[in-house]
Amino acid sequence: MKKEYIVFTAFILIHCMNATAQIDRVEPPFWWTGMKNPALQLMIHGENIGGSKVRIDYKGVDLKAVHTPENPNYLFIDLELSPDVEPGSFEISLTQENKTKGNYEYELKSREPGSANREGFNSSDVMCLIMPDRFANGDPGNDEIPGMPDGLNRDDNRGRHGGDIKGILDHLDYIADMGYTAIWLNPVLENNQPDMSYHGYSTTDYYRIDPRLSSNEDYRELCRRAKEKGIKIIMDIIFNHCGSGHWWMDDMPSGDWINFHPEYVQTTHRRTVNMDPYASEYDRKMMVDGWFVRTMPDLNQRNPFMAKYLIQNSIWWIEYVGLAGIRQDTYPYPDKYMIADWNKLLLEEYPKFTVVGEEWSHNPGLIAYWQKGQINKDGYQGYTPSMMDFPLQNALSRSLREREGRNSGWMILYDALTSDFLYPDPYNLVIFPDNHDMQRFYMQVGMDQDLYKLGITYILTTRGIPQIYYGSEILMTHTGSRGGGSRKDFPGGWEGDRVNGFTGENLGQDEKAMQEFFRKLLHWRKNSPVIHSGKLIHYVPQEGVYVFGRYNEDQRVMIILNQDPYDVTLKLDRYVELVGNYTSGRDVISDQIFELGDELKVPALTPLVLELK
Repeated sequence: MKKEYIVFTAFILIHCMNATAQIDRVEPPFWWTGMKNPALQLMIHGENIGGSKVRIDYKGVDLKAVHTPENPNYLFIDLELSPDVEPGSFEISLTQENKTKGNYEYELKSREPGSANREGFNSSDVMCLIMPDRFANGDPGNDEIPGMPDGLNRDDNRGRHGGDIKGILDHLDYIADMGYTAIWLNPVLENNQPDMSYHGYSTTDYYRIDPRLSSNEDYRELCRRAKEKGIKIIMDIIFNHCGSGHWWMDDMPSGDWINFHPEYVQTTHRRTVNMDPYASEYDRKMMVDGWFVRTMPDLNQRNPFMAKYLIQNSIWWIEYVGLAGIRQDTYPYPDKYMIADWNKLLLEEYPKFTVVGEEWSHNPGLIAYWQKGQINKDGYQGYTPSMMDFPLQNALSRSLREREGRNSGWMILYDALTSDFLYPDPYNLVIFPDNHDMQRFYMQVGMDQDLYKLGITYILTTRGIPQIYYGSEILMTHTGSRGGGSRKDFPGGWEGDRVNGFTGENLGQDEKAMQEFFRKLLHWRKNSPVIHSGKLIHYVPQEGVYVFGRYNEDQRVMIILNQDPYDVTLKLDRYVELVGNYTSGRDVISDQIFELGDELKVPALTPLVLELK
């Protein structure tokens, strides 16, 4: 019997000791005292418990309401916790006709000191995006779990490869040494699907880490040890859909729990219906209520119990493991008013917390619609602090691909940045060269290392919060554009790997050089407040050169990106607003000193990051 199965069996035995056979689930499984929001709604599942009388006798816990939905196997109970309620356990007793239907021992825990003021991720951070199944296999003992049919198959890009939380724990030093200050993990919750479960986007239990990745406690340990190293953990969650193997799919609380159920109606993906002033209600419904794919049933967030369930689940994970942020998948697909309520309640509980939403659009107006502070004509208030900046990613990739001789593509990127006037807070957008859903950036630029360095330098010096996909630093490539192709195993994460990206063993010279390039820029950025919060000025690109600067009262940095295959001489009088009276600049990449006279010679196909002196 494998270790993880033993742990899970022990969890079930303890659960059965706490509850009679009539109660098989209570979610959230426990809660905390001292929360700003005193309301707590429990979802209780058990055979024919509907209509039960509920009794709770604990000082500071007030039973406000009991709801029986269509399905008699559920109860939803509303509690209110007084500000002075003490940590401890109390019995939830269910009775019908004076006979005990079920009992459950519910626990209120003490909050961690300072948890309400936990810092979210921000523009001082650079996040490393990791797909856990493909990063490192730290515990081969959990590769196969009884009752979970999608087992280990490293030969299949669509199969599970065995990476896990232990693998990430084992390599926290590498991540810290590279200079990352945050980790965004693709979803880690249980995905007990018959196949394609490796990516994590088909949740089958919202309160359980997938045992093939590890356990709830190990995930908590990852967050704790990462924090000790100055690394924040960002959780990837999905409100739009669950997995078709979710336990409630065989016994749903109500007929409207899943949109269109029992039919399968695929979403139209016409996300613009959210802000289109002329959209029909039919088109809105077909987009928002349609299923992403057949194995991802669409959750109905308009159901108040579903909405409460999802909101509390986020708060539970933030509090339980100490998250610094949440990345909300498929942001425009759930009910947008529920998403706004979720953001608002999270920020009321954790004012410094950060949420970033995924709206895959190249139109900055559609991204801006969701961000906190945006004034929309339809009155919608989004409340999310951050969004993924897909327009900038697209512009950067195109600007490096669509060049012809001395006709630079930089104008594409320049024009994209001018759209920042549309955003309430462009400095709080997450910027990235690629991610797990697209072709790797190195391949987007034709595996041209010079162009690659130009793009990475831009991401690490412009406004916003950078995200780098694991393996980018060692020039990982793949076949195929997305799916399993761009989600290859990190070399060295599995016993017997010939190449080890963590130690450098058998890495090629180009890979080692690029790894050092990333490390140097990341560490410099980590200690450069001017890049975190300084203002930005940029100049219309000329002769294949794009120049922009970051500045504050104490420091000025001049970034020069030469896309031209020739050396270029810049006349510096054009840049006097940025250069001012400074006479030299140290390139943080090469450590070379450049004198700032009337002219500056910029080498061909080279990024310069000049700290002005």
